[in-house]
Amino acid sequence: MNELRLLPSVDLLLRALPAGLGFPHEQAADAARRAIDTARTAALAGTAAPSLEDLVRTVLADLESRFEPSLRRVINASGVLLQTNLGRAPLSEAALAAMASVGGGYSNLEFRLDAGERGGRHDHAGKLLREVTGAEDAIVVNNNAAALFFVLSAFCRGSDVIVSRGQAVEIGGGFRIPDVLRQSGARLVEVGTTNRTYARDYLDAAGLETAAILRVHTSNFEVVGFTASPALTELAAVARQAGALLIDDLGSGCLVDTTRFGMRREPTVRDSIEGGADLVLFSGDKLLGGPQCGIIAGLSEQIAELKRHPLARALRVDKTTVAGLEATLLAYARGTEATEIPLWQMISEPLDSLHRRASGWIEAAGGESAVVAARAMVGGGSLPGEGVPTWCAAIRPVDGHESALAARLRSWSTPIVGRIEAGSLLLDPRTVDPADDETVARALAAITGTGL
Repeated sequence: MNELRLLPSVDLLLRALPAGLGFPHEQAADAARRAIDTARTAALAGTAAPSLEDLVRTVLADLESRFEPSLRRVINASGVLLQTNLGRAPLSEAALAAMASVGGGYSNLEFRLDAGERGGRHDHAGKLLREVTGAEDAIVVNNNAAALFFVLSAFCRGSDVIVSRGQAVEIGGGFRIPDVLRQSGARLVEVGTTNRTYARDYLDAAGLETAAILRVHTSNFEVVGFTASPALTELAAVARQAGALLIDDLGSGCLVDTTRFGMRREPTVRDSIEGGADLVLFSGDKLLGGPQCGIIAGLSEQIAELKRHPLARALRVDKTTVAGLEATLLAYARGTEATEIPLWQMISEPLDSLHRRASGWIEAAGGESAVVAARAMVGGGSLPGEGVPTWCAAIRPVDGHESALAARLRSWSTPIVGRIEAGSLLLDPRTVDPADDETVARALAAITGTGL
C-alpha cells in the first residue's frame, strides 16, 4: 500500500506536463487517468510505483499515439510493384503537384472559364482519355469495381449478360462477377467451360433478352494448357449479330506495350477499342500508374447516357483525383511515361544499379548478409505471375530471428516492409525510391548493430 501513496493525483500529474502541449485538456486528463490507473494496478500486484517523470513520459507517449494518423507512408521493399496492401501505384511528381495545387484552393472543376458558366468534371480527363485510348468518349468513377456495377446497372438491368464460365471469377476482397451481376439487376448467362469457350457458345446463348456480352480479363490468375477463348473481334461480331453491347473489363488498364520492358504483352485499352468493344473498363491505379479510379471508355452514345445516370453522382471522383489522373495521362500523351511514372521507372531500372543499391544495404547490415538474384513481381491483380529480374539484399540475422528483424523494420520511424524467404529477410531495391536508400541503410545499421 505504501507504493500507492507514491502515486500523484491527476491534477498534480497534469501540472507536471510541459506547457504548451497543444492537446485538449480533456484528452490530457484522460491520458493522465489511464497512466495512474495502470500504475495503481501494477502497484497492487507488487510492482514499484513509477516516478512522476516516468508518468509524464507515459502520458506524453499516450497523447502522441492517440493523435498520430493511422495512415502512414511506408517504404515498400517487398519486391511487389503494385502492392495492393501498400496502396498500389505510387504517383508521379506531376500528379502529386497537380493534386496539391487543385486541392489547396479552388478550381474550375465544374466551371467553364471561357464561357463563364457551369461545366462538367468529366471533361477534364475525357479529352486525354480519347487521345490515349482511341475511344469516342470516357467517364471516370471511383474504382473499376464501381465501373462494372455502373455499366451493368445502366444497360443490363432485367436482362441477360453472357459470360464465359472461365471468366466468372473472384478478383479479390470477395468481389465476384456473378454477385456483381445479381446486385446490378442483370441475369448471368454462363457459357462454355472453365478452360474452353468458343464464339459459337456466345451465339447459341444469345436471345431477345440479351443485353450484353461481358469479357473479363483474368488479370490476377492464369489457366494454362488445354484452353481456348475467342478473340475480341469474334465476340464483337457475335454482339453485333445479337444486337447486344460488348463490354470488356480489362482490370489493370494498360496503355503501353509491355514487351518494351521485357515482359509478355498485356492487352491494352486501345487494343480493346480497336477490337470492337463498345465499352472498356479499367483501373487508374494499376498499370496506368495514377490515382485510384475506374475508367469507362467507349462509344459516345453510351458514355453520354452514363453521364446522365443517377449513379454518376454517387460514383463520381473528387477534384484531386481528376487532377492526378489528368497529370498521369499527360505523360502518356507526351510519350514520357517511362521516365515520369514511377511504376515504369521501377520496372526499367538497370540491374547493375539495383545490385549497387542492394550492396549498400548489405554493407550497413553486416553479418552473413548477401546480395541475391530474385524477381520483382508486378502484383496488384496485373500480369499474373509476371515479373522482372532484380537483386535483393538478403539479411540473415545472427540470431536467426528474421521475423523479429522484419517486425523491427516495420516499426521504424518510416516503416520498411520486406519479405521473408528461405530464412532471410529480402529487401528489394526495385520497389524502393532511391531517395529512401539511406533510410533503409540507417535502419539496418541501427537494428543489426553495425552503427552506420
